[in-house]
Amino acid sequence: MEIIEWWPKLDSDAKAWLIAHNGEAVSAEVMSKIAAAGGSVTSSAWWVGESGPDGFFLSDEAVDWIEAAANDEPD
Repeated sequence: MEIIEWWPKLDSDAKAWLIAHNGEAVSAEVMSKIAAAGGSVTSSAWWVGESGPDGFFLSDEAVDWIEAAANDEPD
């Protein structure tokens, strides 16, 4: 599932966390919310980045997408 499909299904807390921590390792709580919204981190989707000892990271393209989405959303 693409980010544009699961992003609207995230609650405001998860979106706020992703915006505030954009580019950082995604917290376990937010990862579970992404999965519940239909995002699979084991997929080959363009938004899936690196996963390693420091955690799961979104791709650079996803980081850019979230920044753009944050700038378009009213506060």
